[in-house]
Amino acid sequence: MIAPRRLLPSVPSLLALEAVDRLGSASAAAEDLSLTQSAISRQLKQLEEQMEVELISRDQMRLRLTPAGSEFAREARFLLSRLAQASVKLRANRAGTSLDLSILPSFGLGWLAPRLRDFARLHPDITVNLQTHTLPFDFGTRAAQAAIHYGKRDWPDVEYVRLMSERVRPVCAPSLIGEGVLQSADLLGMPLLHLQDHPDRWERWFAHQGVQAKDLQGMLFDQSVTMTQAAVHGLGVALLSTFQAQEEVDRGRLCYATQDAAVAMGDYFLVWPRAETGQQSLTAFRTWLVSQALQEEEGPG
Repeated sequence: MIAPRRLLPSVPSLLALEAVDRLGSASAAAEDLSLTQSAISRQLKQLEEQMEVELISRDQMRLRLTPAGSEFAREARFLLSRLAQASVKLRANRAGTSLDLSILPSFGLGWLAPRLRDFARLHPDITVNLQTHTLPFDFGTRAAQAAIHYGKRDWPDVEYVRLMSERVRPVCAPSLIGEGVLQSADLLGMPLLHLQDHPDRWERWFAHQGVQAKDLQGMLFDQSVTMTQAAVHGLGVALLSTFQAQEEVDRGRLCYATQDAAVAMGDYFLVWPRAETGQQSLTAFRTWLVSQALQEEEGPG
């Protein structure tokens, strides 16, 4: 339900408030919005009168936001951003329906993107808009109807469908190991590359191979895409998802450091707010995505 109109401020007044909060002065806000300082002051005064709350404190002719004004400005910034995103989405998808999907960079670039052409062929009336995120993720602060999640079923108030396991193998630049074939334990003497969100991944991989390993050190990365490039340039051995590793192996930029089979480390899920359940574009995408993931699970790893 929409609030009474008398409680809904105008967009220009919200823009003025947000700009003053972000830039720190009326003069900077005026320059940012291509207005005069007096126009900024008028917008803020009108907003104060409408809200019946003091939003501005004036100290020796300098305009500052009160604590209430700063808090309101943060809320306004979020809502203006959502409105702008909705406007861009409307202009980009005038003829059909769309789905706003938030993806993990590695999964989106390495696995999903190469397959999206098939979804577009089957559903030409649905546009999938992609945005990236890293863990953790909050639907309350992101304009997404669904997201790719990795790990456990630990998000509240959402629906899940499991897609597939993430299977990893150690890879490195061919120059790092030469012509020989390494055993699992040999990697303990190599520079190992680590992911910030999975700091114990190497220990778990070694345990699966029956090799005791603890307190492993090495370069730390916040995204596997960056870690992949580090491995390509010979900085160390990385544990990569098979869908990430295979493309680089096929190109000759990486090679498998050992002959060990891929090890399952966790699961990917498609998650969405319960309020989106039954939404047409999401239902079509979910059905297609699950079928693609099933093919991946049944294929070679």
